[in-house]
Amino acid sequence: MAVLPAQQHGLLVLNKPQGPTSAQCIARVKRLGQKKIGHAGTLDPMARGVLLVLLGHATKISGHLMADGEKVYCGTLRLGTTTDTWDAEGSVTATAPYGHVTPDDIRREVERWLGSTEQEVPPYSAAKHQGQPLYKLSRAGRETPVKTKTVEISRAQVVSVDLPSATFRVTCSSGTYIRSLAHSLGIRLGCGAMLTELTREYSHPFGLDEAHELDAVLAEPERLPERVIPVTRALPHWPKLRIDAAQEAAVRNGTALPYVPEAMAQLPFAEGLKAIMLAPDDTPVALAETRIVNAQPVWTVLRGLWSQ
Repeated sequence: MAVLPAQQHGLLVLNKPQGPTSAQCIARVKRLGQKKIGHAGTLDPMARGVLLVLLGHATKISGHLMADGEKVYCGTLRLGTTTDTWDAEGSVTATAPYGHVTPDDIRREVERWLGSTEQEVPPYSAAKHQGQPLYKLSRAGRETPVKTKTVEISRAQVVSVDLPSATFRVTCSSGTYIRSLAHSLGIRLGCGAMLTELTREYSHPFGLDEAHELDAVLAEPERLPERVIPVTRALPHWPKLRIDAAQEAAVRNGTALPYVPEAMAQLPFAEGLKAIMLAPDDTPVALAETRIVNAQPVWTVLRGLWSQ
């Protein structure tokens, strides 16, 4: 029997397979001795691709990972069919002819995704209403409220068209529902549409080229430590602020540190600058942000990265 590794502290880029839920994938990795575990952004069971698994202290950076960067998806939709989940896993609610739709029509409508827009949240989703996920209300046969959210699509292109199917690629803000994009396109074309395939190719700041297959991770638990990316690489655009032992002790007590220009010459002071504080041995200590406190510029702790 393989010896399970100790609790790791960092990020595992997983290539989630089609079928299991994100939670099921996390549970399987957890059995590799990883009691403290989380993720940054779920994928639907039908979807595959980049799933950022957070281990140990890295579970504390989830919000920053999800807020700081975009995601890239490649998806395929099928015209003429609408389902209750807006994808191929749901029950068919309507069918309609699509013979009037041309490839140019699809390209035009995909381009309309670009920009900032209000997106309808799927009735089968983890979004909550009065504390209950919408999917639970839907499965119970209860009426779900129409919820919307603002999303940003910075790139949208058609990869191929083979009617009634079309494959597309989008670059979007965190939290975008790709099912909603397919569903809205079907409405505008007057024939309905559902999502049939989806791959997350990139979740800031990592792509499929750095992702590990779930089966390989589970089959080789002894290799988990070499597959885990340190916290400092998980937030590559955050500058590193090295502090001495006395400052580390102060930070662990929640004390703000004076902003010293010489220590961060590459960062002229401005409120809201962020950095990763590193101990003398380069161990991540905290996520920090600059603020003005009592008329003085200081580094305040956003999130401690030590064991609580």
